Amino acid sequence: MTPPPPQPQPPGPDPAADSAADPCPGPGPLVVLFGATAGALGPDLGSDETDLILLVWQTVEPRRRQVGTLHKSLVRAEAAALSPQCCEASGLSADSLARAEPLDKVLQQFSQLVSAEVALLGGGPYMLCTDGQQLLRQVLHPEASRKNLVLPDTFFSFYDLRREFHKQHPSICPTKDLTVATMAQDLGLETDATEDDFGVWEVKTMVAIILHLLEGPDGQLFSKPEVVKQKYETGPCSKADMVDSETVIRARGLPWQSSDQDVARFFKGLNIARGGVALCLNAQGRRNGEALVRFVDSEQRDLALQRHKHHMGVRYIEVYKATGEEFVKIAGGTSLEVVRFLSREDQVVLRLRGLPFSAGPADVLAFLGPECPVTGGADGLLFVRHSDGRPTGDAFALFACEELAQAALRRHKGMLGKRYIELFRSTAAEVQQVLNRYASSPLLPTLTAPLLPIPFPLVAGTGRDCVRLRGLPYTATIEDILSFLGEIAADIRPHGVHMVLNQQGRPSGDAFIQMTSAERALAAAQRCHKKVMKERYVEVVPCSTEEMSRVLMGGTLGRSGMSPPPCKLPSLLPATRVPATPAPVAYYPGPATQLYMNYTAYYPSPPVSPTTVGYLTTPPATLASAPTSVLSQPGALIRMQGIPYTAGMKDLLSVFQAYQLAPDDYTSLMPVGDPPRTVLQAPKEWVCL
Repeated sequence: MTPPPPQPQPPGPDPAADSAADPCPGPGPLVVLFGATAGALGPDLGSDETDLILLVWQTVEPRRRQVGTLHKSLVRAEAAALSPQCCEASGLSADSLARAEPLDKVLQQFSQLVSAEVALLGGGPYMLCTDGQQLLRQVLHPEASRKNLVLPDTFFSFYDLRREFHKQHPSICPTKDLTVATMAQDLGLETDATEDDFGVWEVKTMVAIILHLLEGPDGQLFSKPEVVKQKYETGPCSKADMVDSETVIRARGLPWQSSDQDVARFFKGLNIARGGVALCLNAQGRRNGEALVRFVDSEQRDLALQRHKHHMGVRYIEVYKATGEEFVKIAGGTSLEVVRFLSREDQVVLRLRGLPFSAGPADVLAFLGPECPVTGGADGLLFVRHSDGRPTGDAFALFACEELAQAALRRHKGMLGKRYIELFRSTAAEVQQVLNRYASSPLLPTLTAPLLPIPFPLVAGTGRDCVRLRGLPYTATIEDILSFLGEIAADIRPHGVHMVLNQQGRPSGDAFIQMTSAERALAAAQRCHKKVMKERYVEVVPCSTEEMSRVLMGGTLGRSGMSPPPCKLPSLLPATRVPATPAPVAYYPGPATQLYMNYTAYYPSPPVSPTTVGYLTTPPATLASAPTSVLSQPGALIRMQGIPYTAGMKDLLSVFQAYQLAPDDYTSLMPVGDPPRTVLQAPKEWVCL
């Protein structure tokens, strides 16, 4: 530490000469600080989220070995109740605390008294010294954050007396097991056993320990203070980073609208690593109320675990241990585009959701307006795209300060064209998660393909005799598609319109149409491509029957090529469970007017009951030529787990509505572990409830 500038001194010994003669001049002035809360004491100080009720301090001038006046101040707590441990140790009562000053007044008096006393002892900047780290990290900083108090800069750096003692006596015991009493005993110091004023004995003993340590030969004592970070620093994380599992925790129960700054404020006083807050997203890409937090060392992580069930507003937050692999999985990324986007430091990240697919950087900048400029203009925007390059409607924007971000958030649900745009606070980890998910796979998880029959045979054509409609309105019906195609609809094969549903049984915006020939499919694509349906343009592209079948069975067909469905991948299902030549079972639409109105329920769509088509049972002649049971094929048996105890036969059969059940195997529908019993007495060809 830089020595203080020379000041006029009263007559007497020259302090500069004394300092030059001292072989170990020591640090600048130290303020020995002791505190207590209304709850737990000792190693659990601050773990119960109770308020500070007592501060005791004394100033020490190490160079001149001088000691100032000892001060003791009570602090008024918002919760007047004292724990039995606190009452017994301190002898304080709720009435005495009710007459005390609030925390902000006590801190103001502390700063004034310490500054005046340091000036009398020679001047210069002073440093706090505490017994352990709990008082500052677990009590003062969190309570000041809850009460919106601004602590002086002197509370952001301090010396831990236990660590300084351990430097000179490393073999006695671990740092966390040291106490003021054990340190004094190990040094052989005589203490005043008659002192019963709570906090006074601790401060006097700490002062004696400091003076004794400074008499030793080690000149490195009190040279490297502990630092409390004043601000959380954002930054990217790479998949190749090695993260120590002893530094990571999982916080659960966060409000969905909380940001990384809110999480950092909850852990105020503890040092979070740069980019160490990763908010977790659910399968739909929205926050799920959890976050992984990485600290600079294991000691900070252990202190964070003591904040289990502390409150963020009115919600209590659960804190658990986590692993480094979990953190890298959530926060890590490999995209150079993201690294460049997040390379600017001290930026506030906002997420824009619901953008029109045609929106570009100029549209977004115009939407935000000149009052909240984006850092770097268009370079401060990152648009999220699917793996095939299609826009998702999401984007991220960087802002230079909190004020500009707040101005941008006022545009929440503002209109861009005919769409309202949602704006949220975001994090670097969320940028990585969203980009990773869209680049690798859809947000909805991939499930194993159900081994169910295709409702009707897909007539194999020659060449690219099918068309794919992409970007349909979710409210589009078969009638809308036929009207959209116009006179081209006359060239559709029977059973040739296939709507693709998502996992919730809702339209996904895609459909496939089988045409009578490749020429008619090309003509439909040329005439209807990017034609508007209900204020949305629809892409119409030719494809083959094989490509259509693969997509309907769970594969993907993008600009980058075709991938097989999960049921065709050997790594997902044993080959013996997939029938080599599946025989489709035909379902016939009823009225002739509904010739093209057959919804398909293929993977990834769950089994749903078609609402626009009336199905008739298969004619006996057709059924005789086909296998009588699909469930009897290898791998076609299914097991249902988690069924409610009150569920009956009708509830179970409703799950398989519109699918054929084996005529001879109804007796196999029984609870696992129960004796065999018949659930359906009269076999039927198929069930459609």
